[in-house]
Amino acid sequence: MASSHTLDAGPLTQAIRMIFAAGGSEPREAELVAANLVMANLTGHDSHGVGIVPRYVESLREGSLAPNRHAVVKLDAGPMLALDGQSGYGQVIGREATAMAIERAREHGVCVLALANSHHLCRIGQWAEQALDARLVSISFVNVISRSIVAPFGGTDARFGTNPVCIGIPIAGQPPFLLDMATSAVAQGKVRVAHNKGERLPEGLLLDDRGRPTTDPRYGVVPPFGALQTTGQQKGYGLAVVCELLGGALTGTGTWHSDDRSKKRILNGMLSILIDPARLGTAETFAREAAAFADWVRKSPPAAGVDRVRIAGEPERETRARREREGIAVDDTTWQEILAAGERLGVAAAALDRAARGA
Repeated sequence: MASSHTLDAGPLTQAIRMIFAAGGSEPREAELVAANLVMANLTGHDSHGVGIVPRYVESLREGSLAPNRHAVVKLDAGPMLALDGQSGYGQVIGREATAMAIERAREHGVCVLALANSHHLCRIGQWAEQALDARLVSISFVNVISRSIVAPFGGTDARFGTNPVCIGIPIAGQPPFLLDMATSAVAQGKVRVAHNKGERLPEGLLLDDRGRPTTDPRYGVVPPFGALQTTGQQKGYGLAVVCELLGGALTGTGTWHSDDRSKKRILNGMLSILIDPARLGTAETFAREAAAFADWVRKSPPAAGVDRVRIAGEPERETRARREREGIAVDDTTWQEILAAGERLGVAAAALDRAARGA
């Protein structure tokens, strides 16, 4: 097992900000990217947290991630928007695109947003939370243009990405429902985290380079690559294809159908539908029934080893509260990779390490 460092969110954010500033980002962009990654750690999504910094730096160095870009409007048809992210940081592009979609949903009651060619949008739940803050329902389908890492159900090699689905639903008088999931059985970043920690994966998540089931995470991280399996077998596979067709083809991003695994960039396409429930004519029923159903589900007697039944979004909120108190654990392998990535952009490892510890 790898040793780990426990770091507070504030100083860690400032250290990560230093890396992206050195990569050419203006101060606001560097802050948005760093804060977004640290928030992923705080909510328990370590796969989308600061451990992805080295991949971003590789994308910068190969020229496939462009600093200081903004979402460009390609179509403005009232409740329908088509935007292009210009390979810019998804932490900026996703925020801008969602803000535009919120404005249109408030105006028209609904917005269909097609976002193409954003660099990694990171935790899609953050954009759902942005819509939830405006009391809007959001439904998002996202595809991934990177190296293929997930096998189709019944297949033995990788053919597409982790292709997340995210749904946010406000619930009157209580925190919202927030489902944010990869259509793979496990996020690729979680495989990387397990590899860096020297841990095995549970069975049923990964295939080796010959298409055989394995629990060794190296097949998801270093050559010879294997493939992740889909969640829920054919059901997750079906959702993954939906993400390619809607998040990829319909948005104009494109779909994955290449054997080229050489590029480091992570491009996302996202189709999002935002709905204002107050404009649908069912607001009173929606408020009453959503809360009643959430309460009903939570009252199910918990199974052995479970303290209580939760709905989607609650585990992340609980993890955030705990990590804000206790700090974020970053394994030593991941931390050394982050320090090395900073040095490649001219930021001294010692300076980063001091900043992350608030020294």
